[in-house]
Amino acid sequence: MTTKKKTQTQSFDVMVLGAGIVGVSTALHLRRLGLDVALVDRRHPGEEASYGNAGIVQRNGFVPHAVPVRPLQLLGIALGRSSAVTLDPATVIRMLPWLRQYHLASTARGAEAYSRVIAPLRAFAVAEHLELARTTNADRFYRQGGWLHLYRSEAAFRAGEAERQYARVFGVAYKELSDGDLAGLEPGLLAAGLKGVHWPESRSVSNPGAVVDAFWRGFIREGGCSLRGDAQRLTRQRGAWQLPCERSDVFARHVVVALGAWSGDLLKKLGETYPHAVKRGYHRHYRPVSGASLSRPVVDVENGFALTPTDNGIRLTTGVELAPRDAPVNPAVIRRALRRAEELFPLGQPLQEDVWLGCRPCLPDSLPVVGPSPATPGLWLNFGHAHDGFTLGPVTGRLLASMIAGTKPLLDPAGLSPARFLS
Repeated sequence: MTTKKKTQTQSFDVMVLGAGIVGVSTALHLRRLGLDVALVDRRHPGEEASYGNAGIVQRNGFVPHAVPVRPLQLLGIALGRSSAVTLDPATVIRMLPWLRQYHLASTARGAEAYSRVIAPLRAFAVAEHLELARTTNADRFYRQGGWLHLYRSEAAFRAGEAERQYARVFGVAYKELSDGDLAGLEPGLLAAGLKGVHWPESRSVSNPGAVVDAFWRGFIREGGCSLRGDAQRLTRQRGAWQLPCERSDVFARHVVVALGAWSGDLLKKLGETYPHAVKRGYHRHYRPVSGASLSRPVVDVENGFALTPTDNGIRLTTGVELAPRDAPVNPAVIRRALRRAEELFPLGQPLQEDVWLGCRPCLPDSLPVVGPSPATPGLWLNFGHAHDGFTLGPVTGRLLASMIAGTKPLLDPAGLSPARFLS
C-alpha cells in the first residue's frame, strides 16, 4: 500500500509571477524592503523577451513608435519587403481597433502625453540599472559609449526631429553626425551616405540574459525564494492567492502579474481585460568578418533592426512582426533584416543555426501598467513595457515594490495606473 505524499505549503507576503527583468527587479526590490517574496516562473529567469533584446538601457526615447503611414513604407510592408514591419493579414484585421488606438497615441498630442510620463522613468533608468548591477555583481556586463541611430535618407532624419526636440526639453545630450563622423566613431560601419545621432548617456550590456540571471542570483542571496510553476493555475481563496508549484503550494496576500506577453491570459481568467497586444521580434548572432567590430549598439531607424556587440558575436535584432504570439518562427523576418544589415556592417557566418523568437507585450499608449488592480484587492500589475522592458524593468520594479510596501515612491505613478484603461 502506498501513501500519497502530503503537499508542502509555503506562505509569503508577495508572490511575483514572471521572472523576466521586470519580475526579477520587482522581487528584488520587494525583498530589500523587508517582505517575504516568492518569484515564480515556468522557466529559468530571463529566458523570454529579457534574453533576446538589443541590450540597451535608453536615456532617450520620448516619442512612441509610430504606425508606418508613408506610401513607400506601406507598399514595402504589403509586398513583404520591409525589414521594419512584417504582417500576418488575419492578425492585423483582428488588431485593427488596437492599431487605431496605437496610431492616435503616436500623434503629436499623444506624443506629448507620452513624453510627460516616460521622461521621469528614463531619468532614473540608467541609475537604477547600475545600482542593481553593482549590488548583484552584474556591473561587468555594462558599458558606456551610448548607442547610435542611423538614417539612410534625409526624410527619415527629419522625421526624427521630434525625438531630438523632446531630448532638448528634458536635457538629454545627443550629437548629430555626418557619415565621416560615423566612420570615425565606428570604423567598422559602411557609413557612406548615412546620417546619425549619437545618444551618449544611454548604456548597453554585452549579455542581457546574464544580467537578469545575476539580478536573480542576488535576489536568492538576499533571502528570496524562486519556484517553478504555471502562473495560469493561480486562484484566489479566502482573500489570499494560491498557486501550486513544483515543490510546494504557495500562498500570498499579494500577487504581482509580471508575465510580459502572457499577462493578458491570466488576467482574463481573473476577470480583467486590458488592451494588450504582442509584437514579435527575432535575433541571431554572427561572427563579424575579420577586422570588423562595433563598440556600441547601432539601430537602422528606417529598417527597424539593431546590431549589438555581445559576448557571443554581433547580435542582429529585427523589427516588428505582427502575428499570433504562439505561431511558428518566420525565417523570412531574419533574412530580410540580414540583407539590410549587411549593407551597413560586414556580418560573417551565423554562430547558431536556430533563430531566437521573443514577444513584446504592448499597450496602445506605449506605456506599461504599473500599480494595483482597480477591481481586485491584492492584485498588482507590472507589464506592457513594449520595446522598453529591459530599460525600464528595474525602475518600474522599484516603483511597484514601494507601492506594495507602502513606502514613498521615487516618482508619481499616476500616468502608469491600470485604472487609465477603465471605460
